Amino acid sequence: MQSEAVLAWGAGEDGQLGLGDVCDKAGVCEIEALEDEQVTCVVAGSRNSLAICNDGRLFTWGWNQRGTLGHPQESKTECSPSQVEALAHVKIVQAAIGGWHCLAVDTDGRAYAWGGNEYGQCAEEPEQKGDSKVLRRDIVIPQRCAPHLRVRQVAAGGTHSVVLTYDGLVWTWGQPWPPGDIKQISTPVRVQGLENVRLIAVGAFHNLALLQRGEVWAWGNNEYGQLGTGDTQPRALPVPVKGLDGLIMEDIAAGGWHSMALTPEGEVYAWGRGEHGRLGFGDDKSSKMVPQKVSLFAEETIVQVSCGGTHSVALSAAGRMYSFGRADHGRLGFDRAVTTGHPVEVPVTLGRKSSGLSNGQSQYYEGNGKKRSDPSDGSCPDVHWKAQCKSICACNSASGANVCSYKEGLLIAEDFECMAQSIFCKLCLTRPNE
Repeated sequence: MQSEAVLAWGAGEDGQLGLGDVCDKAGVCEIEALEDEQVTCVVAGSRNSLAICNDGRLFTWGWNQRGTLGHPQESKTECSPSQVEALAHVKIVQAAIGGWHCLAVDTDGRAYAWGGNEYGQCAEEPEQKGDSKVLRRDIVIPQRCAPHLRVRQVAAGGTHSVVLTYDGLVWTWGQPWPPGDIKQISTPVRVQGLENVRLIAVGAFHNLALLQRGEVWAWGNNEYGQLGTGDTQPRALPVPVKGLDGLIMEDIAAGGWHSMALTPEGEVYAWGRGEHGRLGFGDDKSSKMVPQKVSLFAEETIVQVSCGGTHSVALSAAGRMYSFGRADHGRLGFDRAVTTGHPVEVPVTLGRKSSGLSNGQSQYYEGNGKKRSDPSDGSCPDVHWKAQCKSICACNSASGANVCSYKEGLLIAEDFECMAQSIFCKLCLTRPNE
């Protein structure tokens, strides 16, 4: 018998795990409130989470003091998922959580924004008050943003937003640097120098773009070398990432202050901040100014990489998940985990509802929601995991949440230096007949 489940673990102080309480969970738990829904995509921020169903309905839960759940505040935290009624008339296909704002896109390429807006990150024009124009601080109800763009992917940073359009161009608005460095921009502007972009990934204040031909470009903050330029100088415009010459990249991920890229052969390259071992170089926890190959996966072929604020996760073709980096708040996915730069396999079990996660019985999906191997009957084939991911980061607190949806959809990891990692994975799960 096949089972679909949305799983959560990690920090739960704001109800962001959706388990009906505000407790941390070091082990994997099923979100029972979503067990009757056909969830295709999950996104977790530092203090709030969301899920998208196959019919386009959007559910949110967690912290709501800034309008991040898409409806007026009923309480400080909401521990169970509820539908965003303001978007019930459209079909949402992809979404992102930023520092304290959210983005979503529907089937027609229309983008929506809600939550914090003090830096223009929701793209609302400032209001005229007296002799000056003032940005509305919070947008509680989702509203259209960048209406002149047909959007394919949305990505949210700490205080800025980035979107990829269907014509392969990248646009941005909000505060792209740490607050106070430059003037905020509430009007979307095109990122110059980028064309034919296939995928974007956004960290706290840095950005990555994967071009159709497999090249990786970067721009933004570079305090720890997260742009891969060989130095720590910020870049206002995109530049090619060094050290990847001659390589074709298939996937990219941006954490709070570090970055990763994946080749079609399953090789992982990492750069940026190395504290806590988040780059996966074992006992070497120094920052890397240019990409270096992560060689501690033995003979495993990696098919997905995901970066958080202070740790990272990788999935292998054999169906094994590895985590490394900072371990507190349960972010590495298992009890008694310790901070480490050595990738450690994460156990996944589901208790009474499943016999557990079996290697060779899971099907993964690309970050754009397209299944790599789609059986005609919609069943879960007996093949190895296949996965793609992208990182859309958010920065808010000292903790975070992990959400895992077992079914078709996006793989997204969201997090920053100042919070725990949020991991999302998609797969089908086989369990014995009950």
